[in-house]
Amino acid sequence: METSQPVALPVVLALELPAGVVPPRTTLSRDEAAELAGLIAADLQALIPQVASARLAVAGALFDTVELLRPGFPVWATLDELARRVPRGHLENVVAFGTHDGHMPAQPLEPEKAYADGPMRLLPLSLLVPEALADELSEQLEVQLVGRGETGARTADWLMRTLGIQLEHARYLSRNDLIALTCVQYEHVNLAPLWTLLETALLTPYREESTLSARGLALRYAHDGIHARSPAQWLADQAGDPAERAHAFAGLVFELRQYAALLAAHHVPLSLENGEASATDGYLLEPLADTDPGYDPPALFAHEAPGLGVVALTVAQRGQGGHARALAHGYPLHPAALGPLAAVLAARHGISTDIHALGRIVLDESGWLGAPAVSLH
Repeated sequence: METSQPVALPVVLALELPAGVVPPRTTLSRDEAAELAGLIAADLQALIPQVASARLAVAGALFDTVELLRPGFPVWATLDELARRVPRGHLENVVAFGTHDGHMPAQPLEPEKAYADGPMRLLPLSLLVPEALADELSEQLEVQLVGRGETGARTADWLMRTLGIQLEHARYLSRNDLIALTCVQYEHVNLAPLWTLLETALLTPYREESTLSARGLALRYAHDGIHARSPAQWLADQAGDPAERAHAFAGLVFELRQYAALLAAHHVPLSLENGEASATDGYLLEPLADTDPGYDPPALFAHEAPGLGVVALTVAQRGQGGHARALAHGYPLHPAALGPLAAVLAARHGISTDIHALGRIVLDESGWLGAPAVSLH
């Protein structure tokens, strides 16, 4: 009698759509999911006969890569948990989960609308395998799927008829194949440093990892997320004349926004080293100093760059001779975050939310991100 829990081997059915095509829906009903599961089981057993010894679990939902590749792999974890609850022997060792009254049986199996228009749709599968067969079947999946993983003609036809779309390709991949494919895609768009950190978060979250972005910003992964060096500190280390350095700073903030958007999609937190806000707030916040009563009252200043809008807010106060003293920097990660960021900075320093637009990136006499030395009034 088997007493050990079966081992879950994650697989995905990848559907490549023609350019510009979006499926009219992202989930299947219970009956549809069960019908598709039977076709998938036949495909996989034809490729790897040992699959007959496993229980196949199918989630009748179409996801984007970023939804599946998140720390802890919550979609697969939920699928596995639901499948383990179904008594053995039901449904000929195939179990499928689809919608009832328009909803999937658990929230992690609900695809997010924000990612519904990607060029590849991914339907998660899991094989629950007796422990004694797990290593052998896992090896067979890695070998066979990457080389011969095209779906059968009946399965592809069923998908196109049921979803009402054409497919460029439909094939099975192991989760490792999906991770490798994503790595190549990120490297192709100059995001290899970001992938280094994401891979650590996915596969070895107990480790720390450090890297530099393409523009040289220091990034570190620890168990609680990714920590970036302050853009203002990075700026202070750059050489060149002020105009060149300001242009480079704008490019760095643009890169940081790209990183923040992708990390948010993968559910990996991003914050600044010694910062007080995370990217989930829509901005990053860098406190520097408390208000000095020997200086003028603080005010908010907006550093701007063509095409990017406001790249940073600085809270600064002036003293003798107009010398400006920076108290904090904030970096909005998208336009809608500017208002909340200004409100947080204003509340912290007890000032108005009125923003002095600078029209450019202003550096102080030391080359640091600062504020004008003369009044804007």
